[in-house]
Amino acid sequence: MTEGIVYVLTNPAMPGIVKIGKTTRVVSARLNELYSTGVPLPFKCAYAARVEDESKVERAFHQAFGPDRINSRREFFDIEPEQAIALLELMALEDMTPQLQQEADSVDVEAKASSERFERSRRPPLNFIEMGIPAGATLHFEDGETTCAVLDERRVIYEGENCYLSGLTKRLLDTERKIHPTRHWSYGDQSLSRLYVETYGER
Repeated sequence: MTEGIVYVLTNPAMPGIVKIGKTTRVVSARLNELYSTGVPLPFKCAYAARVEDESKVERAFHQAFGPDRINSRREFFDIEPEQAIALLELMALEDMTPQLQQEADSVDVEAKASSERFERSRRPPLNFIEMGIPAGATLHFEDGETTCAVLDERRVIYEGENCYLSGLTKRLLDTERKIHPTRHWSYGDQSLSRLYVETYGER
């Protein structure tokens, strides 16, 4: 049994793909190692946690998401980051994400800026009106109980407070990690993710 770190990585150049791995070294070193000449943009640490038995935890992930593994010789999976994060949080001794991402960002500031520009250009901002959701419409959170109302193109009303859906979603999930709020909400019988793709296309 070896204590170590299991990480969940994403890359804006590989939408919809997650890398799950382990290391006894600093994850930021692994992030920079993966950012080779064959990868146009650096990986991001969606979540990383110190665990009691890194090998056992990693095996559990590979078994759980085996059907979604893209290549049996590579640790890449066709899943949403939140799926892996939710499982890893249950086994975490310590959340290492903020510290490790900060270290990785400081190594190559130019690459970080390029990655952010790329993400902005590929993913238009959420606009409820463009997506066919009128002001006053009710949005339903994934817990099946929580709701909010659309205020205008970008904002919603929750318990009398005007806010952005991304900030509200982070609050409800009790996280500071970067998330895509559309994955957690629905309008009528359709998920906001589906409506987003129908409006703006795959990004």
